Amino acid sequence: MNKNALIRYRTIDNCLKNRFRKWTLEDLIATCSDTLYEYEGIDKGVSKRTVQADIQIMRSDKLGYNAPIVVKEKKYYTYEDPNYSITNIPLTDQDLNSLTEVVEILKQFKGFSHFQELSGMVQKLEDKVYTSKNKQERIIDFEKNENLRGLEYLDTIYQAIQKKQTLSITYQSFKARQANEFIFFPYLLKEYRNRWFLLGIRTGYPRLMTLALDRIQAIQSSDVPFRANTQDLSNYYQDVIGVTVSENLPPQEVHLFVYQSNAPYVLTKPLHPSQQLIGKKDKGIIISINVQINFELEREILGFGDAMIVLQPQDLKDRIVNKLRRANKHYER
Repeated sequence: MNKNALIRYRTIDNCLKNRFRKWTLEDLIATCSDTLYEYEGIDKGVSKRTVQADIQIMRSDKLGYNAPIVVKEKKYYTYEDPNYSITNIPLTDQDLNSLTEVVEILKQFKGFSHFQELSGMVQKLEDKVYTSKNKQERIIDFEKNENLRGLEYLDTIYQAIQKKQTLSITYQSFKARQANEFIFFPYLLKEYRNRWFLLGIRTGYPRLMTLALDRIQAIQSSDVPFRANTQDLSNYYQDVIGVTVSENLPPQEVHLFVYQSNAPYVLTKPLHPSQQLIGKKDKGIIISINVQINFELEREILGFGDAMIVLQPQDLKDRIVNKLRRANKHYER
């Protein structure tokens, strides 16, 4: 299997997983042609015979896919099983042996400061290889959300950022009544609490904005010239909890009292990298964090219920008090 064929298989797979659109053979041909041009610079369109052959190979067990590709209304291609993807097929013994070698190599680097971010990834990979090889229950249960939408766009967005490719995105925020299509220049992917977000600039808007991948309905490449990023984004989210950033809002020093029952949790898992222990009381501790006041901060505080009290700033304290009062009224009805 050559690289171009693999790109076509992945492209067809991504199309058929997207059940918000009906895919004709012509649609699949055009999408494969666009993807090969985007990734490999191949401007010769993919032939009808090639895509038909790709579909037959995917349907067969030649590559182990056995893809349940069906044709609806004698015209539209889709997966009969809505949960199927070629990326979900079981690993072969050869795959497992190769991954075992990769795990052993990566484990050698976990102790180095430059590779600290590998730790969780290596454990996930090691657990997957172990359970697959030994046919046993998994040892580690990582946080996951099987129904999370938007993950199918991760690879497309990653490639677009890497290749500095402008995107046309169909997006509907939670507040919008209908979806909008707009041109977007992607710069950075961000994960927060098992959800993925895309940071970039939308045409007509001067400032950076963050899009939630689970609110994206469609993505395709655009011929609009790419607008390069001019900012250092490595610290873009450093002053916030979550992903809601106000570029002109300075961080504030927030003091929180945490009752003793929850103090160990906050001390062992800080709310933010800036967290400091600034006092101890008989009934609890006082911590400080230096962050922007945003929705995620409020939600974090409210999540502790009666185990956490905002001491300062006053406006944040007032907002939390008002929210708790309104919540209490809901229960009194």
